Amino acid sequence: MPTWNYLAVHAHGRARIFADAKSLRAILESLTDQQETSRSAPWKVSDAPDDYIENATRAIVGFELTLARLEGIWKASQNRPSADRAGAAAGLREGGPLDQEVADRVEPLGEGK
Repeated sequence: MPTWNYLAVHAHGRARIFADAKSLRAILESLTDQQETSRSAPWKVSDAPDDYIENATRAIVGFELTLARLEGIWKASQNRPSADRAGAAAGLREGGPLDQEVADRVEPLGEGK
């Protein structure tokens, strides 16, 4: 029987929008460094031609969110028997990286590892 399993976080707060090139580039560099750090040859924003980065930043709207509240919710087959959870986790493991993360929450503790 199919099931829909998910993890979600809702962030509430006041957003500040900005579009200045200097701030956007700093954020792009920080996020790129964070995401590329585990690679054997990490890519850097400075590896791209300047005009490419300038064009890309014109298409980005940056924002800063001052958090007031975070709400998390998840449905991870917690209402299902252990065998059903193991089956759902096995199906999720055939998917991509985000599916793997959901499978880690669905899978019964101590089973299927």
